[in-house]
Amino acid sequence: MTAPWYFWLLFNFFILVMLAIDLGILHRHAHVVGLKEAFTWTIVWVVLALLFNLWIYFHAGVKPALEFLTGYLIEKSLSVDNVFVFLMLFSFFRVPPEYQHKVLFYGILGALVMRAAFIFTGIALLNRFHWLIYVFGAFLIFTGINMAIHKDHRPHPERNPVLRLIKRILPMTGDYRRDKFMVRENGRLFATPLLAVLLMIESTDLLFALDSIPAILAITTVPFIVYTSNVFAILGLRALYFALAGFMRLFKYLQYGLAFILVFVGIKMAVSGFYKFPPLLSLAVIATAILLSVAASLVAGRRTKP
Repeated sequence: MTAPWYFWLLFNFFILVMLAIDLGILHRHAHVVGLKEAFTWTIVWVVLALLFNLWIYFHAGVKPALEFLTGYLIEKSLSVDNVFVFLMLFSFFRVPPEYQHKVLFYGILGALVMRAAFIFTGIALLNRFHWLIYVFGAFLIFTGINMAIHKDHRPHPERNPVLRLIKRILPMTGDYRRDKFMVRENGRLFATPLLAVLLMIESTDLLFALDSIPAILAITTVPFIVYTSNVFAILGLRALYFALAGFMRLFKYLQYGLAFILVFVGIKMAVSGFYKFPPLLSLAVIATAILLSVAASLVAGRRTKP
């Protein structure tokens, strides 16, 4: 699927309009995002992604549509780890609930820019140095195994080098100043803890992108499909956080499902020179891994005594 320039223009214009509606109208004033609002927006972004997938099907055929859907599922499932990190950071910094949406909005906006750079860099490298696909494959297999072994490992915010750098470069206020990232007091510029949370979210997403971008490049290297599936998965992440934050501990086996997906995709890349997995098979394997891990978590949750 070769997308003409106006496809890119129209798609990015649509995304900018949606973001403007989100921040400029629906969240013009800081407020706590309730479950109803979160689930509504989660459904909206999923429906928009599926409608876009349907458009790809009618415009370009079955194979690109399957590649988009598979890539979207991979990015969506791997983004669950981001939800864990958001929850941990907001708890560590005691971010008031009414300010969390703004932090995630700008955090995900920055993530889109970084991932776009990763995508086009990765595609350019694979087109020029095809052997890198085996390196990416080995990296994903290692990451998947490491994720399964160290299932309960969580990063420590206080050790984050980004936080240490902020404190060295910018003086920081001791408390939040409403939803401001920077404030000027007595002629001096101060960062607020909200800016520290934002920059730490950006830095952790950079690490997550090292897993997710090679994973989707194993499915397709068509720039438009890789980019759009990433954008839809990331834009729905804010609503997904507010919808699932209170339920994340129920999915105790989901990490194993994500680890299996990374290993599977890594093997897919490693054997790409000898065997090409059909898109429908890849989609079936990934969807089954997600469903089984969620189902196992729910069953285990019911059996666990209070």
